[in-house]
Amino acid sequence: MARRRRRRPWYRRRAYRLARTAVLTVLLVVGGVRLSERREPPTGAIASAPGSPASAPGSPEVSGAPTGVTASGDAGPGPRGEGAGSGAAADARPGATTPAAGTPEASPRPPARPSRPGKATKRATPPRTLPRSRATRLVIPYVGVDAPLIDLRLDSERRLPAPPEDEPDVAGWYADGPSPGEPGTAVAVGHLDTNTGPAVFGGLGELKRGKRVEVRRADGRTAVYSVDAIKSYEKDKFPNREVYGVRKRPELRLITCGGNYDRRTGYSGNVVVFAHLTATREPPAAGKR
Repeated sequence: MARRRRRRPWYRRRAYRLARTAVLTVLLVVGGVRLSERREPPTGAIASAPGSPASAPGSPEVSGAPTGVTASGDAGPGPRGEGAGSGAAADARPGATTPAAGTPEASPRPPARPSRPGKATKRATPPRTLPRSRATRLVIPYVGVDAPLIDLRLDSERRLPAPPEDEPDVAGWYADGPSPGEPGTAVAVGHLDTNTGPAVFGGLGELKRGKRVEVRRADGRTAVYSVDAIKSYEKDKFPNREVYGVRKRPELRLITCGGNYDRRTGYSGNVVVFAHLTATREPPAAGKR
């Protein structure tokens, strides 16, 4: 007697398997399309962050600039040292009339932290500027400078000379420029060293950002500056506009010699300290020191 062939269950039939495969394929394709639509930006949106190369085509790229030196586009001549070999300060032409692009004031800053809900954001109030008054003394506690200031003016070739070589512990103030606390770029220069040892600005290169510089005035007030940067330049590449250019806020430049030393030509460069006014102090009351 022949055995009756047993019918396969419906879920194992070929037609069911093909239908199931087709349904799964359609579901996967539809799900992938919807997922890709969610990830794509809307029509016309830029898929790069503001300020990135993709959103700022044609941005110039400066190459070959030394570390820490901004590109100022300066075409002016660099300073020529007075008293070569004795650590004389830079004697370039201060008082350039056009501020340079890429100065410390224009450098990019990190974004501020978002303020917490319900709390007002406090902004630092700029210090009150001071009227004109002659500078009398320079104090830099971090490097132990406490020196008198003498008036300096441009020589016959319109260069700012250094203080006399026989007064290594005295700094010079450009008397025809802004006085301490006035808006603009004030300039002080001093010797780095002498034949016998360090001079008034011997430790200037050791200053750090945020350190305090005080300039006392003939009217008893004191202009307090905060250091922004310390930079070194070769004399043939000295950026006059970046260092001496006009500024709206009160700023300060301290300049001395730097770089390599040669007995015939003196120092090859200059060290420049950039600072801005952060406070002013009134003269002490009568009977108080």
